[in-house]
Amino acid sequence: MAQGDFNRKMSDWMRGRNGVDELTTCSLWLALIFIVINIFARNMVVSLVAIAFLAYAWFRMSSKKLSDRADENQHFLSIVGPLGGWLRDPKGAWTEARTYKHFQCPTCGQKVRVPRGKGNVRVTCPKCHTKFDAKA
Repeated sequence: MAQGDFNRKMSDWMRGRNGVDELTTCSLWLALIFIVINIFARNMVVSLVAIAFLAYAWFRMSSKKLSDRADENQHFLSIVGPLGGWLRDPKGAWTEARTYKHFQCPTCGQKVRVPRGKGNVRVTCPKCHTKFDAKA
């Protein structure tokens, strides 16, 4: 079977299915971590946990109940909170954290980013236009 034919068949099979999202990616990473731990521990329980994470990831990727999987993923992201950006794009989040410092407006709670290394700055909130001092 040619590579293009296999790709077409996989594409046809995945049509209408959930695919990879943040919760699936997290499950796959946890499975990989448990597999590495099992290399050294050689424990049946660790193996079963790794297989369970792999099976859950496969279930999520191949599921046709898109709304249920989207709700689960949204709930996962709400629990994870600020780490969601790190899960979606670790390299971009690392660059963002090194380049900018993030503050929260004391009035409305809007997040504001300021370039690092600017010292003491007066920040104006883009949402409510409140001015506050911050050390970048």
